Amino acid sequence: MAKSKFLLIFILGLLAALGPFSIDMYLPGFKAIAKDLHTDVANVSLSLSSFFIGISAGQLLYGPLLDKFGRKKPLYFGLVLYITSSLGCLFVTSIDQLIVLRFVQAMGSCATAVASVAMVRDLFTVKESPKVFASLMLVIAVSPMLAPTAGSYFITTMGWPSVFVFLSFMALVMLVLSIWKLPESYKPDPNYSLKPKPIIGNFLVVIKEPSFYTYALVSAITFSGLFAYVSSSPIVFMDIYQVSETGYGWIFALLSVFFIGFSQVNSYILRWFTSKQIINWALMAQAIVSILFLVAALNNWLNLYTTVSFIALFLACLGFINPNASALALAPFSKNAGSASALMGALQMGLGALASALISVFAADAVWPMPAVMTMAALIALCCLFIGNSQIKSNAVNNP
Repeated sequence: MAKSKFLLIFILGLLAALGPFSIDMYLPGFKAIAKDLHTDVANVSLSLSSFFIGISAGQLLYGPLLDKFGRKKPLYFGLVLYITSSLGCLFVTSIDQLIVLRFVQAMGSCATAVASVAMVRDLFTVKESPKVFASLMLVIAVSPMLAPTAGSYFITTMGWPSVFVFLSFMALVMLVLSIWKLPESYKPDPNYSLKPKPIIGNFLVVIKEPSFYTYALVSAITFSGLFAYVSSSPIVFMDIYQVSETGYGWIFALLSVFFIGFSQVNSYILRWFTSKQIINWALMAQAIVSILFLVAALNNWLNLYTTVSFIALFLACLGFINPNASALALAPFSKNAGSASALMGALQMGLGALASALISVFAADAVWPMPAVMTMAALIALCCLFIGNSQIKSNAVNNP
């Protein structure tokens, strides 16, 4: 039983990691892509923004499909779409083609993201969910720890298109594992309507739940700080601090250890503290770290090592926030778990796209845009938490 449970969590983690892997692995290749497609790094970064937009919009599509047809059929469709578009990236001749194909690739990968989160809600109890989400993060850790480093070696030895060959193969392995080893965790509902009005109605039911909008917003807004770091990291480390492509990959891997490591520490802390208590303290700590990071950046007090240190602290706090917020946001739902999962994912990726766009607007030769967006994210999330907690308490009093 323990062995089968481990395999299940491992497969769900792989599915959840496909999107992050697709983001992280090609980051060291921005300069090479810009050179081959006769453009600049700023335009190449638009392919990252299009990926965020695609994975955000696509999750709203897959949520209802998962509730209508079960978890596995939409998952298969998404993986096939991902493989096809990834192979298409091998033949692009312009940056516009890459931007469009990255959008389609994201539409495929978001099926894996929504399905994995919904299946955690299907297969595990509310009490187990935070620990399972932390375990998923342990598998997802392979992405930021290995993807940029592996990507840098692929790019330097075989060229940037080899990254998309690897991603296609990775998705194919996931498709095989999903077919043979992943159970159908939700019985298809033939009465579930895919017409716009009922779908919007289901989303509204989810949105009106105070626990969902509070913790989904906290999770998504703080996660946008992560995307601000991811989007600006090639410029900050490779252009400003003159780190090599391989060195960039290793820094990215090191920083991911803090995010994933503290998400695992969170599993142990849950023995003594509730998810709500952990989120409160972690979010306040993240706000303080972000403000100090911004002040240091604006006063030119930063170097490579202090910049890495501040990012590490920010990601450590996120490691406490994200698994607890995800579990609390989905806790009230069983029937609409797919829609709830899709909305939460869409919020995360939509705000991630916004954070990425904000970074691209600012100066490309400065560090401060990164901590500026991180600080905004932490402070807004803190406000949402305080306001949302009062709504949750009020709702509990009115609906005992």
